[in-house]
Amino acid sequence: MIWEHAIQDYQYYLKLERGLSKNSISSYVMDMEKLVQFLRSNNITDSPIDISKATVQRFIYILAKEVNPRSQARTISGLKSFFNFLIFEDYREDNPMELIESPKIGRKLPDTLSVDEINLLIKAIDLSKPEGERNRAIIETLYGCGLRVSELLELRLSDLYFEEDFIKVTGKGNKQRLVPISDINKKYINIYRNEVRVHMRIQKGFDDILFLNRRGRKLTRAMIFTIVKQLAETIGLKKTISPHTFRHSFATHLLTNGADLRAIQQMLGHESITTTEVYMHMDRVHLGDVMHEYHPREINIGEEHEENLPNNS
Repeated sequence: MIWEHAIQDYQYYLKLERGLSKNSISSYVMDMEKLVQFLRSNNITDSPIDISKATVQRFIYILAKEVNPRSQARTISGLKSFFNFLIFEDYREDNPMELIESPKIGRKLPDTLSVDEINLLIKAIDLSKPEGERNRAIIETLYGCGLRVSELLELRLSDLYFEEDFIKVTGKGNKQRLVPISDINKKYINIYRNEVRVHMRIQKGFDDILFLNRRGRKLTRAMIFTIVKQLAETIGLKKTISPHTFRHSFATHLLTNGADLRAIQQMLGHESITTTEVYMHMDRVHLGDVMHEYHPREINIGEEHEENLPNNS
């Protein structure tokens, strides 16, 4: 078995058996290509079936010098998955990655925007151009519904259930979920749809895609990043932000205003509540204020303090 065939079979497995998205599959394949490139650069002829633990350990050792711990951990995870696939298909009996541990990495708290910063970004949009209405609707949807970029790009007219106040979102692994949408978000999508999109020359195959570029085709991830970056530069924002920052802000602001963590999990499309719990760490000040205001012992201590004050009357 040669590496190219093994990786191709692995791609089919990730798509058909595990139902992963194109972006996730690409990441896994990139991990494998790094290993293959290492083998070729060092004239190592090991195949996927007979590559040894020593060779893999040597690759990981060199990788650790070139990338940060987070990237290293992701590559190790990807390689483990690949060799587990070979075991599953009876090509191998062991996983050469079995004893290799990932580096310890701290959980990085996601950057967020304040409500004022989001309002400034939206106000900075140039509405004198047709794409201005589109861009406003895009930012409102990223923040208003907490969408990933890939989910925004795949959003369709047939996914809009405005009478029921929901949109249907297709997330990772083609899993679908219903996400509530606010009146103001619906308002700006309708303005774009009825006053801009309706006049566009839409290319074949993109009739149902909601957000389109000037040529009537689906937008790219790079275009969404560019829109956000240019808005941040316009208002002089010092934070480094991306489209995903609006998703983090969506979750953080919901939690701050008292939303249930499991409800946030469902809206974000997280499989595990553990993924959503990262937002709990971002909200310690708010949670502390809630504790001081509502916990009965805190209230009683405050009352006792007042009773013990000297009476100057």
